Amino acid sequence: MTDKMKRKVIQSVLIVWVLLGIFSCKDSSQTKIANAKVEFEETWESLSTNERNPEWFMDAKFGVYFHWGIYSVPAFDNEWYGRWMYVPGRKAWGGTVFEHHQKTYGPVSEFNYHDFIPMFKAENFDAEEWADLFKKSGASFAGLVAEHHDGFAMWNSKVNPWNVMEMGPKKDILGELFAELKKNDLKTIATFHHERLIQRYATDTAKWAKNTPDPGWDSHFPYHPDYVTSSTDPKLRLLYGNIPRVEFYEYWLNQINEVVDTYAPDIIWFDSWLDSIPENYRQKMVAHHFNTAVARGLKPLVAYKQEDLPPNVGVLDMEQGGKTELSDDYWLTDITLSFGSWCYTRGQTYKTPEMVIRNMIDVWSKRGIVLLNISPKADGTIPEEQRTVLTSIGKWIEKHKEAVYETRAYSTFGYGTAEFEKSQFGGQTATMAYNQNDIRFALSKDKKHLYIYVLGLPAAHSDLEIRSTIDPKIKKVSVVGSGVELKWSVTDGKLTIKTPNSTDMDEIATVFKIDFE
Repeated sequence: MTDKMKRKVIQSVLIVWVLLGIFSCKDSSQTKIANAKVEFEETWESLSTNERNPEWFMDAKFGVYFHWGIYSVPAFDNEWYGRWMYVPGRKAWGGTVFEHHQKTYGPVSEFNYHDFIPMFKAENFDAEEWADLFKKSGASFAGLVAEHHDGFAMWNSKVNPWNVMEMGPKKDILGELFAELKKNDLKTIATFHHERLIQRYATDTAKWAKNTPDPGWDSHFPYHPDYVTSSTDPKLRLLYGNIPRVEFYEYWLNQINEVVDTYAPDIIWFDSWLDSIPENYRQKMVAHHFNTAVARGLKPLVAYKQEDLPPNVGVLDMEQGGKTELSDDYWLTDITLSFGSWCYTRGQTYKTPEMVIRNMIDVWSKRGIVLLNISPKADGTIPEEQRTVLTSIGKWIEKHKEAVYETRAYSTFGYGTAEFEKSQFGGQTATMAYNQNDIRFALSKDKKHLYIYVLGLPAAHSDLEIRSTIDPKIKKVSVVGSGVELKWSVTDGKLTIKTPNSTDMDEIATVFKIDFE
């Protein structure tokens, strides 16, 4: 063999080794997952063995997510714009959308929902800046609506051609945000709402749009032969849900699995209508999430509404409110920062930091976790009013963090005089008007400290009697934040605190700390 031939052989061998090394590094994490032991079978019994209350979740207390997508472009009425723009003659919720669309964009024969996509540019989206904002808000986890009812994917999807990488922003929104959140040591959540995307009313003429102002409720896009929602075009039918059932269930599952495999969310969360997905598909979905996450060293959770998953498998989410009593299990509530739509709409108004924080404290006292929704504009800016509330929440939490994160529910959640407001989704609303007469409790994890939240500013230099019985072995009473020590007494098992100057307390919510002997 000549020297030239020898050099070629050596070069070939080196190239092979380099390529093997590259592919080995690239595929190592996926190989680890693929070769990992299957811990969870696709049965509720097996899935119920997952740890439902990991330490990180009990400590979390508060997360942020957002509704952002095609519906953010018209920014009118609500995030169901894509449904109501096809429904004439409606007088109830969403009833102004059809006429608005006709006047602003033209008839649906000329301008359809997918025609908004090129206008969804997200040119000001900055994942690093958003993650920093969420961190400063005091959130322990954050994420986004990965796919809403409208079938548009907010990640770089190979399963769904209607996605942010292929059109609109031309960037991987979920991927970029998750990367920055993880750099900030925040856990991640991806929410899915696309179980109601499938068209279920193609043969039910009584439920067609134009034939009724209340078309088939369990499908997002109203059906009518005159509409694009009836299209059998290979691509359009995927966006508008005109898909045979078995194909749709696979499409639904494959998208969730793609997010799980590619982005490793800590929590996957499901809106109502998850129960419309066959049980075996729900079991496959949860098992894949649990097995994949555990193989990565994560402690995963799945959240659901109503009775869509067994309570010993997932974490219950109560929309726009919460429980009225102390819960035996940890639970979630997803609430809006706005008083209206979940997505950005022009003229939107917002809750005050006082309202949000006081209602969050109530949730914490009942063993709940808050998932707060914000609403960015289509161009990728978060309105200043929303930023102000988020930073105000963060300042209050930072001042009182010892009484927030590493605490657990006390034997009673508290008491007070706030007028009860019933939520349309069960329990109470997230807009209760609490004040200084409303008291909530939390206990430190080591049980050495009791925190007493007063949901307002107590009167200065007054006697504040705590109506609930407190362990009398008290060593010290102080104010969290200012550290001022207070005079106190116990009579007949009731603790009375002498309040300090108003400047030593907090107008939003004052927290007193009880140190036990």
